[in-house]
Amino acid sequence: MGLNQYLCNVNTIRYKMIDITESIKYIGVDDNDLDLFESQYIVPNGMAYNSYIILDEKIAVMDTVDKRKKNDWWCALEKELAGKKPDYLVVQHMEPDHAGVIAEFVEKYPESKIVATDKAIRMLPLFFEGVDFAERTIAVKENDTLSLGKHTLQFIMAPMVHWPEVMVTYEQAEKVLFSADAYGKFGVLSVEEDWACEARRYYFNICGKYGTQVQNLLRKASALEISMICPLHGPVLKENLDYYIGLYNTWSNYEPETDGVFIAYASIHGNTAEAANKLAEILREKGAVKVSVTDLSRCDMAEAVEDAFRMSNLVLAASSYDAGIFPPMNDFLHHLQDKSFQNRRVALIENGSWAPVAGKLMYAKMKDLKDIDVIEPIITIRGRMKSSDIALLEGLAEVILDK
Repeated sequence: MGLNQYLCNVNTIRYKMIDITESIKYIGVDDNDLDLFESQYIVPNGMAYNSYIILDEKIAVMDTVDKRKKNDWWCALEKELAGKKPDYLVVQHMEPDHAGVIAEFVEKYPESKIVATDKAIRMLPLFFEGVDFAERTIAVKENDTLSLGKHTLQFIMAPMVHWPEVMVTYEQAEKVLFSADAYGKFGVLSVEEDWACEARRYYFNICGKYGTQVQNLLRKASALEISMICPLHGPVLKENLDYYIGLYNTWSNYEPETDGVFIAYASIHGNTAEAANKLAEILREKGAVKVSVTDLSRCDMAEAVEDAFRMSNLVLAASSYDAGIFPPMNDFLHHLQDKSFQNRRVALIENGSWAPVAGKLMYAKMKDLKDIDVIEPIITIRGRMKSSDIALLEGLAEVILDK
């Protein structure tokens, strides 16, 4: 399986030359063609599948990539190997976007060993039928080490960040943390963009449910001297690491990142939308620094989830529909519940011409969540917003801003 078997993408190879260290090289790939990550998350700038190689007396490859981009990965790997053979493939995470080329790797390098957790090793047959992994694996546990020569890998268990088999790897000599999916983000590396925006959307939709487990990993990592973080998605983080670690601490503790108000509405004919936007106007007039409004019928649902977690206050405004909640709001509430939304103040606005029920149903869903302070009373709009309703919205704004 030589380089001449692949049509190597020059642009992809250029991104393999990302400067990490003299001994640690980037061999990941950009997937510019991907429109939906995990078949559900919109990625306008595609997705990066990161992989790394450590060149020493023994050579270790850190994860593979999605099989969609395996040819580019093989080109990058063989370029860095320069005719040598790898001794180890470290598998930190078995999700197919990182483990897609394991079987081909094993076939090409039969003398190499797969280094992974016991759970990951037991997952291998689930994804690669007919491949004999016997005598080909090394199971590692908490704080086990593997010497490559000048470099030593220390393995740290990270279960449910965000799969049960996950581990991260600390390279002791150069103080590099290979962080698996932690500190990842949506987007390719060939497009420069703000890290926090797409990392936040990635975190809350991929790892948001597992705040406790992320906190456990952060506590372990705090004992390490880290000079660089190499995630499986997104850029290598080299500077101002306290900023990134601080955000992860905030996010995984379910603390608001921004003191503000996020208004999410689901409106059938525009009347509920009118009330939601009027509340936003009132809040701004009363001095609210950050107010964001989204139409749940048209927005990127993953971005709405991100904004709900980011802000200190959430307003839910929904029409009643078929004796229930208008479906776009119901969908949003399901996502919040699924991602363990908690520790926020929530206000409710309902609309219904003859039998408004959305309010009490949203209230029940919010009370099922942890540490949700529901502001009472529920504001009820009957049909179109009227002057009397505006007075109620004025009062609601006062309560929201009165901390």
